[in-house]
Amino acid sequence: MIVMKFGGSSVADAERLRIVADIIGSRVDRRPLVVVSALAGVTSLLDEAARCARGRDGAGASRAIEQVGKRHVLALEAVEDPASRASLAGKFEAILSELRLLLSGLEILGEATPRSLDAILAGGERLSSHLAAAVLGGRGLPARRVDARQVLVTDDRHGASRPLPVPTAERCERLLRPLLECGQIPVLGGFIGATEEGTTSTLGRGGSDLSASFLGALLGAEEIQIWTDVDGMMTADPRLVPSARILPQVSFDEAAELAYFGAKVLHPATIHPALDRDIPVRVLNTLRPASPGTLITRKSVPAGGGLTGGSAVQAGGLVASRSRLDETPGPVKAIACKRGLTIVTVASTRMLMAHGFLAHIFEIFDRHETAVDLVSTSEVSVSLTVDDPRAIKKIREELSAFAHARTEDGMAIVCMVGEGLLRRSGIAARAFEALKEINVRMISLGASEINLSLVVTDTDADKAVRLLHRAFLEGAPE
Repeated sequence: MIVMKFGGSSVADAERLRIVADIIGSRVDRRPLVVVSALAGVTSLLDEAARCARGRDGAGASRAIEQVGKRHVLALEAVEDPASRASLAGKFEAILSELRLLLSGLEILGEATPRSLDAILAGGERLSSHLAAAVLGGRGLPARRVDARQVLVTDDRHGASRPLPVPTAERCERLLRPLLECGQIPVLGGFIGATEEGTTSTLGRGGSDLSASFLGALLGAEEIQIWTDVDGMMTADPRLVPSARILPQVSFDEAAELAYFGAKVLHPATIHPALDRDIPVRVLNTLRPASPGTLITRKSVPAGGGLTGGSAVQAGGLVASRSRLDETPGPVKAIACKRGLTIVTVASTRMLMAHGFLAHIFEIFDRHETAVDLVSTSEVSVSLTVDDPRAIKKIREELSAFAHARTEDGMAIVCMVGEGLLRRSGIAARAFEALKEINVRMISLGASEINLSLVVTDTDADKAVRLLHRAFLEGAPE
């Protein structure tokens, strides 16, 4: 069996839903399990509704919910049977009424807990899974809508919950396996689940990818397909580098690094469940289903070989459509960029020849649940980059109690990714030669065998990506 996950752009409207139905229909023999995101933009509308409600702007919340309803009513055109459309419209109204009730509660209280926000944001996938299942059924496909909250069991960290393997595996075997074995197509909303107590939870933005990967791992899928509006992962963001090429195949490690450092075609956590079970992941284009996409496997392959020509789609991250395949051999596969970072520098002579100092620093970051990207140390100072600024002020205050601490906003990590970077001499020298006109604030090489990361200002990031791509991916073969 295979898992087919369709993102919001793939199920954006009636026309896209018809295309999705055709794609799934062409793969019925592979026993697909389908995971769908909310319709494009719907989660943002629900977030806006919640924001308005807790700000006691009831009219604004109502407008946002009304737009959600209109989007789904228009999408009903993809359902061919009038009776099915009427039935589905009733299900939509029931969910929308529930959302209005929740928003009324937020408006009365003037605040929203993570638990209540999860209940609201989950509405998008609840609606889209009903819709997708009905569209498939109208095409004569044996689709069965399954409430993801009955299958995916998570912890109770609302807003960023993580699936629990043991109880979810039991429900997969009990609720999904029988459907697959009798030839039915389960259709679930991604991004959402429920705690062991049955409270609705969400996996965070991009969590539909994680839903698909996690379920695929537990069910032993032969392949996990991520369908989006682009042809695959690329050597760079095509908006910055028009000559960027599609990567036909990358390793799990390379894909995870690219996802974490800016490739928005995949959620950073997607790779791990698939990696654990050695299940290949394929990134495919809903609008160009014949395109081979990017295959993600345990082993890396040298870049090379393929189709050329075409233009890039305007989408975030290292993705593109109708672009040439990567033809350049060498250890560098792609250049990624992660923006909006803060450098935190901690300096103290107490660090000199002292033990436990770094542990104390990282304990503070841990206490404020703030992840660190890169670290650079000297005898008397340490610099770190973080991408979550919410707790920076409190962290700096605590650090200042025993050291001099300063922060610099507006930074970016530009990273070169590829298997074997550390096994090739001269990589760092070439990178610094390419960036000789740019001030590099930090460098990380050696922590990962497949990643050379450089910290520059946000204003220099675009130029840095173009220069590195030209030096490593557009020049003569190495």
